[in-house]
Amino acid sequence: MLRERMKSLMVGVVAAGSLAATALMPTATASAATPVDECAIAPTWTAGANYQANDIVKHSDGKIYVAERDNPGYDPTVSTWYWNPYTCGGNGNPNHNSFVVTEAQFNQMFPRRNPFYTYKGLTDAAKAFPKFAHTGTDTMKKQEAAAFLANVSHETGGLYYVVEQNKDNYSHYCDRDQSYGCPAGQSAYYGRGPIQLSWNFNYKAAGDFLGIDLLNKPQLVEENPAIAMMTGLWYWNTQDGPGPITGHDAMVSGAGFGQSIRSINGALECEGGNPRQVESRINRYKQFTQILGVPTGANLSC
Repeated sequence: MLRERMKSLMVGVVAAGSLAATALMPTATASAATPVDECAIAPTWTAGANYQANDIVKHSDGKIYVAERDNPGYDPTVSTWYWNPYTCGGNGNPNHNSFVVTEAQFNQMFPRRNPFYTYKGLTDAAKAFPKFAHTGTDTMKKQEAAAFLANVSHETGGLYYVVEQNKDNYSHYCDRDQSYGCPAGQSAYYGRGPIQLSWNFNYKAAGDFLGIDLLNKPQLVEENPAIAMMTGLWYWNTQDGPGPITGHDAMVSGAGFGQSIRSINGALECEGGNPRQVESRINRYKQFTQILGVPTGANLSC
């Protein structure tokens, strides 16, 4: 199942920056009454220069960015893990740190989850995808969060499994036809994370989008809770898999939860392919929307 679904991701990556993160940052002031115009004084970003968290730079695209983490001069238009767009003029950034699922609700959804999967890991990852669960009405935002979490719950046994369990498959996920090969090793690109990222080309695509070298360091997906969730959100927000639209677009366009199933594993489950698996996803979605206090919406099945 993993090979069929993940192989379809060779279609490519959405241009980095289209889902660049935003975060709440304090506004620098020269005095209590006179705010500094950060846009006017921001230095030009320079590739290879060392930047520290909270540094503000002006990029050649004309936009201002703030470093969320120390980094050795990564490109702000590519490395959304390290940089966020910044709003100048004394108002700081809009708060995209708030999440429509509380920690208590998250714990209720995943009472037996692996300790690796943390609420903070989820909320940190969501900062890299500001449209996720922040698009449309409050009901739509909660429906999208419930849909994503229901699908990953199904994929991981309730956020229990971090890595693919069948080790016999591990050596199969190296596509030597790719020019970059498999620098981490023949068996290094097995399924990891909430949507079980696999294949060397998918690690490269996700890593390129996020600004993290997952091609050479795929183990980061099973070592860092935020990176693990980011790979799941990368798929959800940018990949349509065997479906016509992404999971994100399915939930914000009104297409419905069924289309999110199709984007993840529709080739094997939809059109009567595996009704029990579809039913499992739907039941989890119903449970999670109930916890969040919103209706499920129409078109639950695919």
